[in-house]
Amino acid sequence: MFGYTEEQIAAFGLSFGVGAFMLYMVFIIAQLARESKAGKLGTFVLFLALGFGLLGFVAKGIIKYFIGGE
Repeated sequence: MFGYTEEQIAAFGLSFGVGAFMLYMVFIIAQLARESKAGKLGTFVLFLALGFGLLGFVAKGIIKYFIGGE
């Protein structure tokens, strides 16, 4: 499609598409903290609990880069 292979499109979607989705999830968590009037500690707990999966995904990419040399 448009001169790109399926592998190139998948790599682009994984890097930029998932990255954009992760930024949107951070926005959702911040909005949730603001609307619930969670305070500083509550906001920290929300970001810690809900953002932990995002951190794991980023860590997986970094580990994969250093071990596999992608």
